Amino acid sequence: MEKQRTSPWLILFRVIFTAALIACIAFIFRNSMETGTVSSARSQAVMAYVNDLLARVHLGPLSEHTIRKLAHFLEFTVEGFLLMLCIRVYTKHFVRHMSWPLLGGMTTALMDETIQLRSVSRTSSVVDVWIDMSGVVAGLFVALIILLIFRGIAAFVRVERENRALRAEREEMRQREHERLARRAARRAHEVWFLADDTKFGSIYPAVIAGLQNGSILTNRCPDPRYRQQTLVKEAEA
Repeated sequence: MEKQRTSPWLILFRVIFTAALIACIAFIFRNSMETGTVSSARSQAVMAYVNDLLARVHLGPLSEHTIRKLAHFLEFTVEGFLLMLCIRVYTKHFVRHMSWPLLGGMTTALMDETIQLRSVSRTSSVVDVWIDMSGVVAGLFVALIILLIFRGIAAFVRVERENRALRAEREEMRQREHERLARRAARRAHEVWFLADDTKFGSIYPAVIAGLQNGSILTNRCPDPRYRQQTLVKEAEA
């Protein structure tokens, strides 16, 4: 049995999503390796920016502690999202293998907190592991919903395409059956008459029921005298 060739688009998406996931994990670990002073300064800068935006809509302010926990959650939400996309481009049965991205997210969270233990003026927290895992689950859920929506749309388009093909096939079969019956009726009839108005002359019909020499024409007006040379033509007023 010949092995199915992998689509170039699928290979491209594998490269893109894998590279994005690696970059995301590297970004998470880089933040954890910063000293407490540098990390706090970055958190305060982000806090000032976020609180400025919230003040415009009469919300906030948020504390540095809240900003840091939200940063943990968002980092791992992005990682969970990318983990789900990576699973999808490597297997069609991504729902069945949901444990893989969950395990990957848990491993990253534990490694992240372990790195912080060795960073200057940084501490590790079990609460942060739970926040990180909550972000992973949220990212997985968002990606899963998007993938299922796209799968539903693709299935709907495929079914519609198949239905159109079936309708066309049934119409073709019906047309062939009609032509077969018409030819049989023409062979058994004592006389064959073609009923057509003057607009039908010169037109091409996709099926041949009987030749002109085997029948007569009844029309309101015959615009081409050559038809009279081949068969009997009778004109009748409308």
